[in-house]
Amino acid sequence: MKIFRIAGLVCFLSLVACSSQKEAAAAAAQAAEPAGSSGHIEIRVKNGDSSNMESFNEIRAMRYVKEIVAFGPRPLGSANHKKVEDYIHAHLQGDLVEDDDFVVGTSEGKLPVHNIIAKYPGTRDGIIVIASHYDTNWPLRSTSYVGANDGASSSALLLEIANQLRGKTRDGYSVWLLWDDAEESMRLPWYDPEALYGVRHLAQKWQDDGTIKKMRAFLLEDMIGDADLNIDHDSNSTPWLEDMIYQSAKRLGYQSHFFGRMNTVDDDHKPFLERGVPSADLIDFEYGYNNVFWHTTDDTVDKLSPKSLQIVGEVTLETVRMLDKKP
Repeated sequence: MKIFRIAGLVCFLSLVACSSQKEAAAAAAQAAEPAGSSGHIEIRVKNGDSSNMESFNEIRAMRYVKEIVAFGPRPLGSANHKKVEDYIHAHLQGDLVEDDDFVVGTSEGKLPVHNIIAKYPGTRDGIIVIASHYDTNWPLRSTSYVGANDGASSSALLLEIANQLRGKTRDGYSVWLLWDDAEESMRLPWYDPEALYGVRHLAQKWQDDGTIKKMRAFLLEDMIGDADLNIDHDSNSTPWLEDMIYQSAKRLGYQSHFFGRMNTVDDDHKPFLERGVPSADLIDFEYGYNNVFWHTTDDTVDKLSPKSLQIVGEVTLETVRMLDKKP
């Protein structure tokens, strides 16, 4: 997926798993929920006014993860990749959607790439982009690797965020949700020249047409479904934006799940950082002991938790609200 250099370890790892009672209740709610049911979980801002309260449906978000994974491996150019692309589009019907399609030449031949951008207008002049990749690893294409955490969890999260934005004119910046493609490296271990194709193409396109100048922040979601959630403090991210994410987590009472570990991450935010866009990567790169599940066939739904999706989703939405108010 990407290159990581672990820079250090902060000595609080106070991650708390959901209680068995909570998990049982969530499972029961999921089983009982009819298709299209709302089942909203309410965000409760610990230190703020009630105007900041929104809803976030963690059960529905988890259902999206399972539905994406059910398609199977989704490497570039595959039938399953097209099915997931169509699945995302189906959930965005009626929204303003832009497709950024192109063909990339790789060591494995020419392959189609499909970035999907859903746009939700705001009243302020500027754009906040929230992104996730949705492809799975090309070198593992002949295995049962489904990338439940690595790609599916964050792509599902964006679908639920779309539900929160749909049908409203935001009293703030426009928000663009980006499902970027061809993130995974064509080789293992990670090989930078043959990775991040989708975001590199789009960053250059948006630089050429002037969109980059309107971007106020780029928030990347990656590997955010782990039941043992601890979002890394990324030294490659913009410091003030990392600080804002932590303040959002603290405001919601989720600070124990954020920044207990320091990493330096090369990920989808890199092309935008290089072009001066304030960017941050919300990623938990400790997936199983010593990251044992990453890029293996063990990256399956049973390792994930709806609660983790709720935490990251709520913190992302709260960060967007804070960005809206930033002078």
